[in-house]
Amino acid sequence: MTNPVFIPGPTNIPERIRKACDMPTLDHRSTAFKEILPPALAGVKRILKTETGEAVIFPGSGTGGWEAAISNCLSPGDKVLASDFGMFSRKWIDMCNRHGLDLQVVTAPWGQGLPVDDFATILAADTTHEIKAVLATHNETATGVRSDIAALRAAMDAAGHPALLLVDGVSSIASMDFRMDEWGVDVAVTGSQKGFMLPAGLAIVGISQKAISAMETAKLPRFYFDFRDMLAMNPSAGYPYTPSVGLLNGLKTAIDMLEAEGLENVFARHAYIAEGVRAAVRAWHLPICAASPDLYSDTVTAIVVPNGIDGNALVAHAETRYDTSFGAGLGDVAGKVFRIGHLGVLTEVQALAGIATAEMAMADMGIGVTPGAGTAAAQTYFCKNG
Repeated sequence: MTNPVFIPGPTNIPERIRKACDMPTLDHRSTAFKEILPPALAGVKRILKTETGEAVIFPGSGTGGWEAAISNCLSPGDKVLASDFGMFSRKWIDMCNRHGLDLQVVTAPWGQGLPVDDFATILAADTTHEIKAVLATHNETATGVRSDIAALRAAMDAAGHPALLLVDGVSSIASMDFRMDEWGVDVAVTGSQKGFMLPAGLAIVGISQKAISAMETAKLPRFYFDFRDMLAMNPSAGYPYTPSVGLLNGLKTAIDMLEAEGLENVFARHAYIAEGVRAAVRAWHLPICAASPDLYSDTVTAIVVPNGIDGNALVAHAETRYDTSFGAGLGDVAGKVFRIGHLGVLTEVQALAGIATAEMAMADMGIGVTPGAGTAAAQTYFCKNG
């Protein structure tokens, strides 16, 4: 028997979605593919909350979606505003550097969110509009921090700045509220293995009409990740190369499941499970990496371990001793935290099992938590609020 995983993706796969992905070979140029691709694309747009934008789905991962976002919208030497405040915001910056873009980077402490006030000052000062794009990581998976994309859009609008807004929503979309049209997001990036509850293998991208216009003059090279080829062929259920048919069928099923539950209910369920996990952390008297409650992610909680304890060793011990996976610390917080992922189909019962296992692993490692304290705190929260 396999235990659930408590990592911030890939998530546990519901049996219905697993079966939808497990299908015989289907000719992606046949009429049967029309029963899969168009509903999946239309469903992605509804999940992103866009009526004016388009969706494309590449065989790949969220990282591929990042590359598609910059290569389709920008030219060599273009100035890009970004912030380094976690592992995944940093990786996107690294990618931009490798593509020959001119990066203006605002560094913020890991555990803080995107520095919207600093961005507002920089954008207001850029009266010649040299900045062509603003990068934002909505949910920083390494630290369990959610940033305020609506506030960033308000800052861009207040400055009257025309830069494109490119948002990494890999570990937020389909789990936490995301409003592409309302927030003026030009490119929204996610992957199949997070809120959509699928195996890794799809880079899912929403594109605004403004971004579609920008791609016509963008000069960065692209072929595999070219939006133009997708947008030309997708309306007739065509693909510019071989698609991941089984995963697309699974995506269609995942969207059916999310919409049957109701998106607002999905978001509320994630917030509920997340708060139960945070109640456990408070009972352990351990700090949460996110600097304040307004920054708390509803998909992953990063927990700071005491001095002298290696958080990554704790994660390794939980895997070898209890056959249970938690998230290791990454980058600047490697060894300083361990992470509990609580997204996808995770239930109260599963969350309690993960909390209890974390307590056992911490006790084994010499962390002075009271056995059962976190589990009891989470139980109390679930009983009172379920």
